[in-house]
Amino acid sequence: MTAVGDIRGTTTDRRAVIPLLRRLRSAEGQANPLPVWDELRALGEVVPAPWGGYFVTGFDTCSQILRGRDWLVPDFAWQERRPDAARWRDPATREMTRTLSRLNPPEHTFRRRALGNLFDRGTLEAMRPRIEDHVTRLLDRLDLALRTHGEADFATTVGDQLPIHTVGQWLAIPAEHYPRILDFTHRQVHAQELIPTRSELAVSAQATREMKDFFTGLVAHRRAHPGDDVLTGWIRYWDAQYPDDRAAADKMLYDLTMFVTIASLETTATLLTNAVWFLTQDPARADRLRRYPEGIDDAIDEALRYDPPIHLNSRFAADNTVLAGVPIAKDTTVHVLYGAANHDPRRNPDPHVFDIHRKGGHLTFGGGAHYCLGTALARLEASLLLTQLLERFPTLRPSAGPTYANRMVFRRITSLKVTT
Repeated sequence: MTAVGDIRGTTTDRRAVIPLLRRLRSAEGQANPLPVWDELRALGEVVPAPWGGYFVTGFDTCSQILRGRDWLVPDFAWQERRPDAARWRDPATREMTRTLSRLNPPEHTFRRRALGNLFDRGTLEAMRPRIEDHVTRLLDRLDLALRTHGEADFATTVGDQLPIHTVGQWLAIPAEHYPRILDFTHRQVHAQELIPTRSELAVSAQATREMKDFFTGLVAHRRAHPGDDVLTGWIRYWDAQYPDDRAAADKMLYDLTMFVTIASLETTATLLTNAVWFLTQDPARADRLRRYPEGIDDAIDEALRYDPPIHLNSRFAADNTVLAGVPIAKDTTVHVLYGAANHDPRRNPDPHVFDIHRKGGHLTFGGGAHYCLGTALARLEASLLLTQLLERFPTLRPSAGPTYANRMVFRRITSLKVTT
């Protein structure tokens, strides 16, 4: 399509978005993206992107896309139909396109049903004591650093570490491998950015090779040394699905184990550090939650709404359609802007106020068939962490604002210095 459409009575030139995207990736935009989201929403509900396709800014329209069956994720078939198909053949990009988050029905339905409810109530209750133990040990490290140096980095000491300890123990991955997994995960995610540079793709390609070596090796080792763990159960299941094709079973096992592991790391780490940043910078906020800990879950939801760990997700139109009054041709890409949608004042009044009593709505975990598998686990990790942290560190506060990786899609706090 070449027409940009009439949106809320104004015509938006595709080039108008370029300076906003640059600001979003700048240090200023990373520290405070709210003004950029406001300006994007002011351009319209459906805003033309400079490379074609559209950004979607409003809560209801984003929700419609995430939950609608007429909007699909950019899978291999879609990529091969692109005029610039070569751009999608980078090794890191193709590796992630094989994961559950980039599959459409019927393949997505088949794999998703095979998983069942990964983190149902029984599983979470069984995991709770181990997560509590991880939290205690990590907060012991934080306490030691604070007493020794007067200051500590919450992001690297606790925020990054709790998710890998949680999923690592769940899959029975030896703890000595955790630093390696975190390292290649941080580097691999560049390929999932909106428009990665050549140098970023090269970094991701190397990380992808390391990631593949590790997880294929993990599956092979567990085959040789089965145990009473989740991965051993998956091996038995997929071997039964492919009794005459071990290679197909191993491919499924690699895709699943790799995806579940890395998908649970950076997003949860960002949630944890964000929650601590938002709560401890206002002593009254933290004090209230100490007195009324039943409000912790609402505070977690507000952190998810206010600064989502993923700022953008993409879908394409399965057929010709109309979105918020704008004609959208089949195969056209739309980019759902979680932050802009979560701050839509029509859904959340006074959206730029961080209010732990809001009980508002957010789209941070997605919607529809691709609703985040790890939602309940991430909430549990955040709840257990905040409960202990608020009790153990009554005077904890940031000594500096957070620093961020230079990204536009996946939010990552690289450092949050705290003191008491």
